Amino acid sequence: MKCPSALPGEVDRLKALSDYGLGEDRPLPSLDPVVQLAVRSLGMPMAAVNMIGSDHVFFAASSGIEPGGEGVDMGRSVSFCAHTITQDGVMVVPDATLDERFHDNPLVTGPTGLRFYAGIPLLSPQGYPLGALCVLDQRPHHDFSAADCQYLRELAKIASDRLELRRIELSANTMRPFDTFARNSPTAVAWFDGSGGIVAWNDSAAVLFGYDPSEGAGLQVDALLSEPDRAEIKALIARAVRAGSVDGMSIPERIHGLRKDGSEFLLGIVLFCWNEDGRMMFNAHLQDRTARLLKQEELHRLASTDVLTGLPNRMGLYRRMESALLEPRALAVVMLDLNGFKDVNDTLGHGAGDGLLCEVARRLKLCIGAGDLVARMGGDEFAILLVGVAGEQRAVELAQRFVDAIAEPIVVDGNEVRVSASCGIAITAENGLEALELVGDADLALYEAKKERRGQACMFVPALRAEANARRLLGTELCRAVGAGEFVLFYQPQIRLGDGALMGAEALIRWLHPQRGLLSPAAFLPALETGSLAAAVGAWVLDEACAQAAYWRAHGAPDFRMGVNLFAAQLRLNDLVADVQAVLQRHSLPPSALELEVTENIVLDDDDLILDTLAGLREAGIGIAFDDFGTGYASLSLLRKYPLTRLKIDRSFVKHVHDSNRDASVVRAIVDMARSFELEVIAEGVESNRQRDRLCGMGCQEGQGYLFSQPLPALVFSNTFDIGGAGALAVCA
Repeated sequence: MKCPSALPGEVDRLKALSDYGLGEDRPLPSLDPVVQLAVRSLGMPMAAVNMIGSDHVFFAASSGIEPGGEGVDMGRSVSFCAHTITQDGVMVVPDATLDERFHDNPLVTGPTGLRFYAGIPLLSPQGYPLGALCVLDQRPHHDFSAADCQYLRELAKIASDRLELRRIELSANTMRPFDTFARNSPTAVAWFDGSGGIVAWNDSAAVLFGYDPSEGAGLQVDALLSEPDRAEIKALIARAVRAGSVDGMSIPERIHGLRKDGSEFLLGIVLFCWNEDGRMMFNAHLQDRTARLLKQEELHRLASTDVLTGLPNRMGLYRRMESALLEPRALAVVMLDLNGFKDVNDTLGHGAGDGLLCEVARRLKLCIGAGDLVARMGGDEFAILLVGVAGEQRAVELAQRFVDAIAEPIVVDGNEVRVSASCGIAITAENGLEALELVGDADLALYEAKKERRGQACMFVPALRAEANARRLLGTELCRAVGAGEFVLFYQPQIRLGDGALMGAEALIRWLHPQRGLLSPAAFLPALETGSLAAAVGAWVLDEACAQAAYWRAHGAPDFRMGVNLFAAQLRLNDLVADVQAVLQRHSLPPSALELEVTENIVLDDDDLILDTLAGLREAGIGIAFDDFGTGYASLSLLRKYPLTRLKIDRSFVKHVHDSNRDASVVRAIVDMARSFELEVIAEGVESNRQRDRLCGMGCQEGQGYLFSQPLPALVFSNTFDIGGAGALAVCA
């Protein structure tokens, strides 16, 4: 998609742009500090002020981008900034490859490889969009926050001010006399010559400094400045006289004005100059910046501070890290996540959760040194920046101190609660990683610590990055697999142990990978069931399996029962009861033809939504099987609470049921328990006749396993059990 080549009022806009005297070979050095600040403060490798011409774009300033460099297409038709000036506010493109406006843009697909963009229009005083201030990266950023946008707006105001100074300076040769130019202006204005002698000022300037208007002419500029600032301003004026311009010169932020009564205030100076009959003249717009600066500092503090705990937030952490990384000392970042915080929120309420977070913040602050920093990254996640850490062992010791401090009981609203913490640690030597990389490495280590359920600290190692890249690649391939229809179902028969009759089958997903061939669930199911695709794939499995069951019931197996595994996401999204009923109706199946299998991980969440959903399914006549029973923490109370119809004995107990009294006792107990609760039982992993006979003798009704058959494609299943015949091809295709 190309941007519009012209805007409403384009002629007037281009005329306004020409007043600034900029072009491809005439950048504006005064804007360089702005783009450099954008790069440093927002953690981006590139920033620019782009001016939008009639058919092309040119840099007024840039950092990290070489104007005219390889792959840098300066045509307006491909410019992101040309889109920015068509709208109000900040335009953010988290990942250009996923944005329909830019995914095929040459700046994205070409050597530049642009992925992330954030820009804001720069307007003339009349409101015409001249160009844009932007930050860019060759990596996507989905975490560019509202605070980052606000900071970009603040930088844009600075850039607009400096552009306006340029315009005023260029028009100075045609200025009107002071009386008509500034005498009655509400802005404090003073004219002075190259020696610093004031030629004229207006009433607003006299009031600002506490003088009578008649006292201005002949007064030296030095008299309006605090003594420590006089030499710096005098040197700046001298440089401007020599250069014949103030272009590229910046007024220090902390200049203090001096009133006639001796009181001082923060003075804002906007300065430009012109040549009048061979004599350099200066026009200064003056402002009391005290209140404005205090407001800006407060906004900056709020943008960098977590409101609840008072700790620095993510932006505050990054800014502190950027400055710390410039120092020749090693740094460590500890990412810390609370275990059990959700339980506190759910049982005691969000007020108690907030109190817990504040107490954790207080304890962490007590554990750090003077140069270190604790930040709240969001939710129940904290980050600790450790400066000058002497090696990995010391970093681990400090992280363990954080874990131990949090493990102590916490009293919130009169309730004693206990939470634990998991930590990920990343450390860099002098001149090491960038801030984002260091935090990312600590995040990966935290992921590993939580995955291993260590409840303690895990140090980052490069292998974790490789694993993360593999997960990302697998996620990308899974998205493709869903769209390309690469998943297939295999079916493992479920047999009545007493007479060998076929009772049904369990539908099992496989991935027909275009390069790696047929993949078993172990290769992809953990990533699939915890990712965003689980519900969609689960819905497909349900529909496909029911279609196959309907075919087999109509072609030789009228009482066939299909077992389908549920993903947790299916129980939390949409109305599963209605969805399942719709599938059964679509394939003309009775509810008894379907048995949905759930695992302990799903049931042990003890979620009312899950319980209600399963109850609704059972009321509709659909079977509910408890998979892998006995391997985890399932209790008798769960059997009483949940509307189950069948227990599936895990293969680990079946394996030695014929030669191990302990395993046989476990199986016997499960069978007896199921009988007491009026539940059916099926054993998984039956591989020998001895196992079958022992299970049958204990009262186990059904079994599945390699003794009867491995999981089979639908057509092979049909031929093996003589149901469906060649017609099954239509279902498998």
